[in-house]
Amino acid sequence: MLTEEQVLQALKDVQEPFLKKSLVELNAIKEIKIKKGMVSLKLALSQTGTGEQMQLQQQVVSAVKGAGAESVGLRFEKMADEEIGEHGGQAGEEKKSLLDRTDKTTFIAVTSGKGGVGKSTVSVNLATSLARKGKKVGIIDADIYGFSVPDMMGIEERPKVVNQRIYPVQRFDVQVISMGFFVEDNSPIIWRGPMLGKMLNNFFSEVEWDDLDYLILDLPPGTGDVALDVHSMLPSSKEIIVTTPHATAAFVAARAGAMAIKTEHEILGVVENMAYFESKVTGEKEYVFGKGGGEKLAKELNSEVLAQIPLGQPDIDEDNFAPSVYAEEHPIGKIYLNMAQQIIDKIEQ
Repeated sequence: MLTEEQVLQALKDVQEPFLKKSLVELNAIKEIKIKKGMVSLKLALSQTGTGEQMQLQQQVVSAVKGAGAESVGLRFEKMADEEIGEHGGQAGEEKKSLLDRTDKTTFIAVTSGKGGVGKSTVSVNLATSLARKGKKVGIIDADIYGFSVPDMMGIEERPKVVNQRIYPVQRFDVQVISMGFFVEDNSPIIWRGPMLGKMLNNFFSEVEWDDLDYLILDLPPGTGDVALDVHSMLPSSKEIIVTTPHATAAFVAARAGAMAIKTEHEILGVVENMAYFESKVTGEKEYVFGKGGGEKLAKELNSEVLAQIPLGQPDIDEDNFAPSVYAEEHPIGKIYLNMAQQIIDKIEQ
């Protein structure tokens, strides 16, 4: 069984990112709990909620797993000012948050009642389509448990950290930030709600976003902690509800729509994904998942159907690989471009 001494030994070369001294030397490891292969740590840092903290947690998880832990849970607290001063540090300056730019940036949350309806595909293609329309666009992969945006967009690099600020990755002229950038080897996320909310807040406050016309938030399905945090952080957010034509999917999606209405978010419309399959041979449409779900949901939410997206997949370009992004000239890509224009007209008219 893993011991506290082994954990400390594993972390002896991991440095606090600002004081440039070992966590062990700084006595920054405030608590160690070990139970059935699960190691829980509480660490004190001179600055919390930063890009460097995200990088540090990768190093800590990797080191402790290397010592034999099956999973690692982390909590962070602010180091006392006296301790920081003793080691030659100083308090960091307060940085401006993207949340302070609500007069310049339109926030669009893309949500669904359940998983598996293609919400992230819609988010990614809406973002790229808005960029193709000449807009300055960012996307936050806020589906922290089920992050997929980097893979969908064919992103292999990670964000740079300069002067304690995270710089988003650029792809298809879209600025991208995702929990997937800060997780080693596709490890599962085991945090509870408050930590998830803090990480989401970091994506607003610790990322050096360029000027943005639109920020797309790919939310987790349902009405859980992260969705609630977004609704409280962004009182003026717009919202798009994604469903399939199936009646049950539309029924469940109505809950997400009802949450938006109760929190006074404006629903831009409904996207009915997997609306039909169109044969390339005959041109006939087959309604694989039934009909009417999107229209029923839009009527219930007093909104409209922005687009009906058929079943399909992008043409794969090995030289510019992005498995979920449709080209402008692709029939489905044209549907997304049309939807992007509808949204621009709604918001900027």
